[in-house]
Amino acid sequence: MPELFAYTDGACSGNPGPGGWGVLLVARDGDRVVKERELSGGEPETTNNRMELMAAITALETLDKGVALTLVTDSVYVKDGLTKWIHGWKKNGWKTAAKKPVKNEELWRRLDEAQQRHQITWEWIKGHAGHPENERADALARAGMEPFKPQKK
Repeated sequence: MPELFAYTDGACSGNPGPGGWGVLLVARDGDRVVKERELSGGEPETTNNRMELMAAITALETLDKGVALTLVTDSVYVKDGLTKWIHGWKKNGWKTAAKKPVKNEELWRRLDEAQQRHQITWEWIKGHAGHPENERADALARAGMEPFKPQKK
């Protein structure tokens, strides 16, 4: 049975500004890649954190039936948010420890719902460090942002 990996990344030109997200889904049998799928998209006015969240959300929502997968992100915000902070936010009525509203609450709720049906191993890797799949996810995120960037004359 192949192992499934989702490599996700977000990008933003300005923060806020035009942004994009990218996902590389890879099924591997040992070292052999069995199947790949690339996804990307973007928004005209967003933040890098929102695009990092959208990449993870899209990866999980694209997988319609529950699967076991490793989700690889270069975003500490996404990994720690879902594996550590979200439990307190939910207990505190979507407020931070400082009693402030959680930023991007609607995306955190969507990500939380999307992850419920999967068995996920969360993995953080350093971004822009030559990791081939992360570099591909970054390129997809930049491509997703491109239609929303002002055109140079």
